[in-house]
Amino acid sequence: NIGAYLEGKSNEAEKMDALQVIEQCDADIIAELTYTDIQTAEPATSHVKKALQTGKHVVTSNKGPAALFYNELKTLAEENDRLFKIEGTVMSGTPVFNLCENAFAGNEIKEINGILNGTTNFILSKMEEEGMDYEDALQLAQKLGYAEADPTADVEGYDALAKIVILSNVLLGGNIKPSDAAREGITALSKDKILEAKKEGYRYKLIASTRKENGRIVASVSPQKLPLSEPLSGIMGANNALSFDLDLLGKVTIQGPGAGKTETGYSILVDILAIHRQILK
Repeated sequence: NIGAYLEGKSNEAEKMDALQVIEQCDADIIAELTYTDIQTAEPATSHVKKALQTGKHVVTSNKGPAALFYNELKTLAEENDRLFKIEGTVMSGTPVFNLCENAFAGNEIKEINGILNGTTNFILSKMEEEGMDYEDALQLAQKLGYAEADPTADVEGYDALAKIVILSNVLLGGNIKPSDAAREGITALSKDKILEAKKEGYRYKLIASTRKENGRIVASVSPQKLPLSEPLSGIMGANNALSFDLDLLGKVTIQGPGAGKTETGYSILVDILAIHRQILK
Protein backbone atom coordinates (compact mmCIF):
# COMPACT_ATOMS: atom_id res chain seq x y z
CA ASN A 1 0.00 0.00 0.00
CA ILE A 2 1.03 3.62 -0.49
CA GLY A 3 1.24 4.30 3.24
CA ALA A 4 3.77 1.53 3.80
CA TYR A 5 5.85 2.74 0.88
CA LEU A 6 5.91 6.34 2.11
CA GLU A 7 6.87 5.21 5.61
CA GLY A 8 9.89 3.40 4.20
CA LYS A 9 8.51 -0.07 4.84
CA SER A 10 9.27 -1.22 1.32
CA ASN A 11 8.99 -4.90 2.27
CA GLU A 12 5.37 -4.29 3.25
CA ALA A 13 4.55 -2.25 0.17
CA GLU A 14 2.71 -4.12 -2.54
CA LYS A 15 3.43 -3.37 -6.16
CA MET A 16 0.76 -1.14 -7.61
CA ASP A 17 0.01 -0.02 -11.13
CA ALA A 18 -0.68 3.61 -12.05
CA LEU A 19 -4.46 3.26 -11.86
CA GLN A 20 -4.26 1.88 -8.32
CA VAL A 21 -1.97 4.70 -7.25
CA ILE A 22 -4.34 7.30 -8.73
CA GLU A 23 -7.32 5.71 -7.00
CA GLN A 24 -5.73 5.27 -3.56
CA CYS A 25 -3.66 8.43 -3.20
CA ASP A 26 -5.14 11.39 -1.35
CA ALA A 27 -4.00 14.01 -3.87
CA ASP A 28 -6.37 16.81 -4.86
CA ILE A 29 -4.89 17.12 -8.36
CA ILE A 30 -3.36 14.55 -10.71
CA ALA A 31 -0.82 15.83 -13.26
CA GLU A 32 -0.91 13.42 -16.22
CA LEU A 33 2.41 13.76 -18.06
CA THR A 34 2.91 10.44 -19.84
CA TYR A 35 3.93 10.17 -23.50
CA THR A 36 1.44 11.12 -26.21
CA ASP A 37 -0.12 8.36 -28.31
CA ILE A 38 -2.37 10.14 -30.79
CA GLN A 39 -3.72 6.85 -32.16
CA THR A 40 -5.15 5.41 -28.92
CA ALA A 41 -4.60 8.21 -26.36
CA GLU A 42 -3.54 5.53 -23.87
CA PRO A 43 -2.52 5.08 -21.15
CA ALA A 44 -3.24 8.76 -20.52
CA THR A 45 -7.01 8.59 -21.07
CA SER A 46 -7.39 5.77 -18.55
CA HIS A 47 -5.35 7.78 -16.04
CA VAL A 48 -7.52 10.87 -16.56
CA LYS A 49 -10.75 8.90 -16.25
CA LYS A 50 -9.66 7.16 -13.07
CA ALA A 51 -8.61 10.45 -11.50
CA LEU A 52 -11.91 12.17 -12.30
CA GLN A 53 -13.95 9.16 -11.20
CA THR A 54 -12.18 9.13 -7.83
CA GLY A 55 -12.73 12.81 -7.13
CA LYS A 56 -9.48 14.36 -8.33
CA HIS A 57 -8.90 17.34 -10.60
CA VAL A 58 -6.67 16.71 -13.63
CA VAL A 59 -4.09 18.80 -15.45
CA THR A 60 -2.29 17.41 -18.49
CA SER A 61 -0.02 18.37 -21.36
CA ASN A 62 -0.82 15.10 -23.17
CA LYS A 63 -2.51 15.76 -26.51
CA GLY A 64 -4.01 12.27 -26.84
CA PRO A 65 -6.96 12.48 -24.41
CA ALA A 66 -7.74 16.07 -25.44
CA ALA A 67 -7.67 15.30 -29.18
CA LEU A 68 -9.67 12.07 -29.08
CA PHE A 69 -11.92 12.29 -26.03
CA TYR A 70 -12.16 15.91 -24.87
CA ASN A 71 -15.95 16.18 -24.73
CA GLU A 72 -16.30 12.84 -22.98
CA LEU A 73 -13.70 13.77 -20.37
CA LYS A 74 -15.16 17.24 -19.88
CA THR A 75 -18.57 15.67 -19.20
CA LEU A 76 -17.01 13.18 -16.78
CA ALA A 77 -15.29 16.03 -14.94
CA GLU A 78 -18.57 17.95 -14.65
CA GLU A 79 -20.43 14.87 -13.40
CA ASN A 80 -17.86 14.49 -10.61
CA ASP A 81 -17.66 18.24 -9.88
CA ARG A 82 -14.01 18.31 -10.87
CA LEU A 83 -11.89 20.28 -13.35
CA PHE A 84 -10.04 19.00 -16.42
CA LYS A 85 -7.33 21.43 -17.57
CA ILE A 86 -5.26 21.11 -20.77
CA GLU A 87 -3.33 24.37 -21.23
CA GLY A 88 -0.09 22.57 -22.12
CA THR A 89 -1.54 20.61 -25.04
CA VAL A 90 -1.32 23.55 -27.48
CA MET A 91 1.65 25.96 -27.63
CA SER A 92 3.04 24.54 -24.39
CA GLY A 93 3.42 27.36 -21.84
CA THR A 94 2.15 30.13 -24.12
CA PRO A 95 -1.37 30.87 -22.83
CA VAL A 96 -4.15 29.81 -25.17
CA PHE A 97 -7.13 28.37 -23.29
CA ASN A 98 -6.75 30.55 -20.20
CA LEU A 99 -6.34 33.58 -22.46
CA CYS A 100 -9.49 32.81 -24.42
CA GLU A 101 -11.50 32.00 -21.30
CA ASN A 102 -10.58 35.25 -19.58
CA ALA A 103 -9.30 37.91 -21.99
CA PHE A 104 -11.68 36.98 -24.83
CA ALA A 105 -14.78 36.74 -22.63
CA GLY A 106 -17.84 38.01 -24.51
CA ASN A 107 -16.28 37.40 -27.93
CA GLU A 108 -17.28 34.73 -30.40
CA ILE A 109 -14.32 33.03 -32.04
CA LYS A 110 -15.20 32.71 -35.71
CA GLU A 111 -11.95 31.27 -37.05
CA ILE A 112 -8.53 30.18 -35.82
CA ASN A 113 -5.37 29.91 -37.91
CA GLY A 114 -1.99 29.01 -36.54
CA ILE A 115 1.54 27.72 -36.76
CA LEU A 116 1.39 24.92 -34.23
CA ASN A 117 4.52 22.89 -34.92
CA GLY A 118 7.95 24.37 -34.25
CA THR A 119 9.84 21.65 -36.11
CA THR A 120 8.19 22.29 -39.47
CA ASN A 121 8.39 26.06 -39.00
CA PHE A 122 12.12 25.76 -38.31
CA ILE A 123 12.64 23.62 -41.42
CA LEU A 124 10.67 25.98 -43.68
CA SER A 125 12.54 28.98 -42.25
CA LYS A 126 15.92 27.40 -43.01
CA MET A 127 14.85 26.41 -46.52
CA GLU A 128 13.86 30.00 -47.26
CA GLU A 129 16.50 31.99 -45.37
CA GLU A 130 19.53 29.83 -46.15
CA GLY A 131 18.37 27.99 -49.27
CA MET A 132 18.75 24.62 -47.58
CA ASP A 133 17.27 21.46 -49.07
CA TYR A 134 14.53 19.78 -47.06
CA GLU A 135 16.72 16.88 -45.95
CA ASP A 136 19.53 19.18 -44.78
CA ALA A 137 17.11 21.39 -42.86
CA LEU A 138 15.54 18.31 -41.25
CA GLN A 139 18.94 16.95 -40.20
CA LEU A 140 19.79 20.32 -38.63
CA ALA A 141 16.47 20.30 -36.77
CA GLN A 142 17.27 16.82 -35.45
CA LYS A 143 20.80 17.87 -34.45
CA LEU A 144 19.42 20.84 -32.48
CA GLY A 145 16.75 18.72 -30.81
CA TYR A 146 13.76 20.24 -32.58
CA ALA A 147 12.93 17.06 -34.48
CA GLU A 148 12.74 13.44 -33.33
CA ALA A 149 14.73 10.63 -34.93
CA ASP A 150 11.43 9.69 -36.58
CA PRO A 151 10.01 13.09 -37.60
CA THR A 152 6.81 11.74 -39.17
CA ALA A 153 4.41 13.22 -36.60
CA ASP A 154 5.85 16.68 -37.22
CA VAL A 155 6.62 16.81 -40.95
CA GLU A 156 3.48 14.97 -42.06
CA GLY A 157 1.25 17.28 -40.01
CA TYR A 158 -0.06 14.84 -37.40
CA ASP A 159 1.12 16.92 -34.43
CA ALA A 160 -0.46 20.12 -35.76
CA LEU A 161 -3.60 18.15 -36.63
CA ALA A 162 -4.05 16.95 -33.05
CA LYS A 163 -3.68 20.51 -31.79
CA ILE A 164 -6.17 22.05 -34.22
CA VAL A 165 -8.69 19.34 -33.32
CA ILE A 166 -8.26 20.26 -29.66
CA LEU A 167 -8.79 23.94 -30.45
CA SER A 168 -11.85 23.09 -32.54
CA ASN A 169 -13.51 21.16 -29.74
CA VAL A 170 -12.53 23.37 -26.81
CA LEU A 171 -12.87 26.85 -28.31
CA LEU A 172 -15.39 26.38 -31.12
CA GLY A 173 -17.60 23.84 -29.35
CA GLY A 174 -16.96 21.12 -31.91
CA ASN A 175 -16.99 17.36 -31.57
CA ILE A 176 -14.53 16.24 -34.23
CA LYS A 177 -11.77 13.64 -34.36
CA PRO A 178 -8.41 13.90 -36.17
CA SER A 179 -9.86 11.72 -38.93
CA ASP A 180 -12.48 14.42 -39.63
CA ALA A 181 -9.86 17.01 -40.63
CA ALA A 182 -7.81 17.27 -43.82
CA ARG A 183 -4.05 16.88 -43.40
CA GLU A 184 -1.01 17.58 -45.59
CA GLY A 185 2.58 17.88 -44.38
CA ILE A 186 5.62 19.68 -45.78
CA THR A 187 7.55 16.76 -47.31
CA ALA A 188 6.36 17.53 -50.85
CA LEU A 189 7.32 21.21 -50.61
CA SER A 190 10.53 21.81 -52.58
CA LYS A 191 13.21 24.42 -51.99
CA ASP A 192 12.58 25.82 -55.48
CA LYS A 193 8.91 26.37 -54.71
CA ILE A 194 9.76 28.11 -51.43
CA LEU A 195 12.35 30.39 -53.06
CA GLU A 196 9.99 31.20 -55.94
CA ALA A 197 7.34 32.27 -53.43
CA LYS A 198 9.96 34.43 -51.68
CA LYS A 199 10.66 36.31 -54.94
CA GLU A 200 6.93 36.95 -55.31
CA GLY A 201 6.66 38.39 -51.80
CA TYR A 202 5.11 35.31 -50.21
CA ARG A 203 6.21 32.78 -47.61
CA TYR A 204 5.17 29.15 -47.07
CA LYS A 205 3.95 28.11 -43.64
CA LEU A 206 2.33 24.94 -42.34
CA ILE A 207 -1.02 26.37 -41.27
CA ALA A 208 -3.52 24.67 -38.99
CA SER A 209 -6.97 26.14 -39.47
CA THR A 210 -10.46 25.71 -38.06
CA ARG A 211 -13.72 27.59 -38.53
CA LYS A 212 -17.46 27.24 -38.26
CA GLU A 213 -19.21 26.77 -41.59
CA ASN A 214 -22.95 26.13 -41.93
CA GLY A 215 -23.22 24.72 -38.44
CA ARG A 216 -20.22 22.42 -38.71
CA ILE A 217 -16.51 22.59 -37.94
CA VAL A 218 -14.09 22.65 -40.87
CA ALA A 219 -10.51 21.95 -39.79
CA SER A 220 -7.34 21.31 -41.76
CA VAL A 221 -3.54 21.33 -41.77
CA SER A 222 -1.64 22.19 -44.95
CA PRO A 223 1.25 24.27 -46.35
CA GLN A 224 -0.05 27.68 -47.39
CA LYS A 225 1.55 30.54 -49.31
CA LEU A 226 1.02 33.66 -47.21
CA PRO A 227 1.64 37.30 -48.16
CA LEU A 228 4.34 38.95 -46.06
CA SER A 229 1.70 41.34 -44.71
CA GLU A 230 0.01 38.42 -42.93
CA PRO A 231 1.13 38.27 -39.25
CA LEU A 232 1.68 34.50 -39.35
CA SER A 233 4.16 34.84 -42.22
CA GLY A 234 6.55 36.66 -39.89
CA ILE A 235 6.81 33.77 -37.42
CA MET A 236 10.25 32.26 -37.99
CA GLY A 237 12.37 29.52 -36.47
CA ALA A 238 10.80 27.13 -33.97
CA ASN A 239 8.23 29.63 -32.72
CA ASN A 240 4.48 29.02 -32.72
CA ALA A 241 1.61 31.47 -33.19
CA LEU A 242 -2.18 31.61 -33.27
CA SER A 243 -4.41 34.14 -35.00
CA PHE A 244 -7.99 34.46 -33.74
CA ASP A 245 -10.79 36.07 -35.76
CA LEU A 246 -13.20 37.48 -33.14
CA ASP A 247 -16.60 39.05 -33.71
CA LEU A 248 -15.89 42.05 -31.44
CA LEU A 249 -12.10 42.46 -31.37
CA GLY A 250 -11.35 41.43 -34.94
CA LYS A 251 -8.04 39.63 -35.49
CA VAL A 252 -5.77 38.98 -32.51
CA THR A 253 -2.46 37.14 -32.94
CA ILE A 254 -0.36 35.63 -30.15
CA GLN A 255 3.18 34.29 -30.50
CA GLY A 256 5.42 32.24 -28.26
CA PRO A 257 7.39 29.03 -27.78
CA GLY A 258 5.44 25.89 -28.57
CA ALA A 259 7.65 23.40 -26.76
CA GLY A 260 10.29 23.02 -24.07
CA LYS A 261 10.61 21.44 -20.63
CA THR A 262 10.34 24.72 -18.73
CA GLU A 263 7.46 25.93 -20.89
CA THR A 264 5.53 22.68 -20.44
CA GLY A 265 6.16 22.74 -16.71
CA TYR A 266 4.86 26.30 -16.61
CA SER A 267 1.65 25.25 -18.37
CA ILE A 268 1.05 22.65 -15.65
CA LEU A 269 1.67 25.26 -12.95
CA VAL A 270 -0.74 27.69 -14.62
CA ASP A 271 -3.50 25.07 -14.66
CA ILE A 272 -2.88 24.11 -11.02
CA LEU A 273 -3.13 27.77 -10.02
CA ALA A 274 -6.31 28.16 -12.10
CA ILE A 275 -7.87 25.21 -10.28
CA HIS A 276 -6.83 26.73 -6.94
CA ARG A 277 -8.49 30.04 -7.83
CA GLN A 278 -11.71 28.34 -8.93
CA ILE A 279 -11.87 26.24 -5.76
CA LEU A 280 -11.52 29.38 -3.62
CA LYS A 281 -14.42 31.16 -5.33
